[in-house]
Amino acid sequence: MTDIIARCEAKGLRMTEQRRIVARIVGDAEDHPDVEELYARAARLDPRISLATVYRTVKLFEEAGILDRLEFGDGRARYEDAERDHHDHLIDVNSGQVIEFVDPEIEALQERIAARLGYRLIGHRLELLGVPISKPPKA
Repeated sequence: MTDIIARCEAKGLRMTEQRRIVARIVGDAEDHPDVEELYARAARLDPRISLATVYRTVKLFEEAGILDRLEFGDGRARYEDAERDHHDHLIDVNSGQVIEFVDPEIEALQERIAARLGYRLIGHRLELLGVPISKPPKA
């Protein structure tokens, strides 16, 4: 985990205790929480924190490039640390479960496509939407 608080301070953001709580929660998250979930986690640590404070903090962190906003088609913006290692997402549209994965073949294919079209790829986002099949594939 990269230190979100240190990156915020390096960008000159004023870090109140409540902003520090939100930063720690996002930095520790292994899932992709939306603002409501971030608020629930923050309120367990500081019952005085308001939903509005969490919304403002997330927006500030997003505008500063600290957080990435993710849209998975369920109407909820979710967030993750912008400096996490690269990965793609498979979203189970039935349950909302988000599975992170990295596939070297997909990475290579994207590079080849960009080069064929005359570009050097500097980043991408891949989000696959799916429904479970009845039998899991054999490994």
